[in-house]
Amino acid sequence: MKIIKHIAIYLLGASIISMTACSNMSNTSKGTAIGAGSGAAVGAGVGAITGKGKGAAIGAGIGAVLGGVAGALIGKKMDKQAEELKQQVEGAEVETVNNGEAIKLTFDSGILFATGKADLSEASKISLAKFAVSLQQNPNTDVTIEGHTDNTGSDSVNQPLSENRARSVYSFLAAQGVNSQRMHTVGYSSYRPVADNSTADGRSKNRRVEVYITANQQMIEQAHAGTLK
Repeated sequence: MKIIKHIAIYLLGASIISMTACSNMSNTSKGTAIGAGSGAAVGAGVGAITGKGKGAAIGAGIGAVLGGVAGALIGKKMDKQAEELKQQVEGAEVETVNNGEAIKLTFDSGILFATGKADLSEASKISLAKFAVSLQQNPNTDVTIEGHTDNTGSDSVNQPLSENRARSVYSFLAAQGVNSQRMHTVGYSSYRPVADNSTADGRSKNRRVEVYITANQQMIEQAHAGTLK
């Protein structure tokens, strides 16, 4: 357990940096590369950005801290789940981030919600129900749900809207049997745009819910011990 505590301390002190999407290299290869010394700071991103200190060891330069084998095992596990999600969950973009040690799902808010609302559409519940099954089949992960808006309207409207949309997804997944203790929600209003708010298409892209799946402490310990399957 001592090594996990050291990881948490290391990650709490790490700088918050931007997460990068996986390119052509598989997560298994990327995990090994991290373990070989390529960019410990990059791996600190998911835990610091999405967790706000909660479970500081999540995602978090695991390969760099524990060695290449641990990163490779977690990367392989995330690769498998990401591929399953791409096949099973409609209406979500699935990608790997944090050098292959985390999965990111982006749901267009137009798929999930009516304009200006936080009530889930009936169609979106079908996709989220399938997502819930995947989370239940892969219990040793933490889940962070982020709500985002475009810059139309005031922050006094957009901030609670972003929070309520994230909570709607959280509540639905919990009702489907996903352990609420492994999930965390946050709303960012319009402060983290991914596209140009001056265009209709850009605003549409900015109205979204992002979900991050990251290794929990048990998965990290299994990777370190070499028992993660």
